[in-house]
Amino acid sequence: MLAIESRGFIFGAALSVKTGLPLHLIRKQGKLPGDVVGQSYQLEYGEDRLEAHPEIFVPEASYAVIDDLIATGGTAQATIDLVRAHQCTVACCAFVIELSALNGRSRLGDCPVEALIQYD
Repeated sequence: MLAIESRGFIFGAALSVKTGLPLHLIRKQGKLPGDVVGQSYQLEYGEDRLEAHPEIFVPEASYAVIDDLIATGGTAQATIDLVRAHQCTVACCAFVIELSALNGRSRLGDCPVEALIQYD
């Protein structure tokens, strides 16, 4: 299970405890110690980068991506790209809130998306 910084950590931790699956953190650039791998992505107003420790990616493993909110989908898409760059798959993306009018779900391609609450 991959939780995206930082509110995703709260929901990812709860799901990790409930499911017994390990939790790995996806952080903003420069926040993790040691060796990292990363994925840059475009924002509406610039560019950002997500990073993770490379050892969390086990080739051919499948991961759930957890975050609090999906808006335009850029952060989730960057996480999916990072996972796939390491020959892994994404089982699903799960969010607490989806801002449907921004259509972020469409950026995630064939990845199944779940959101508990949807706002137009």
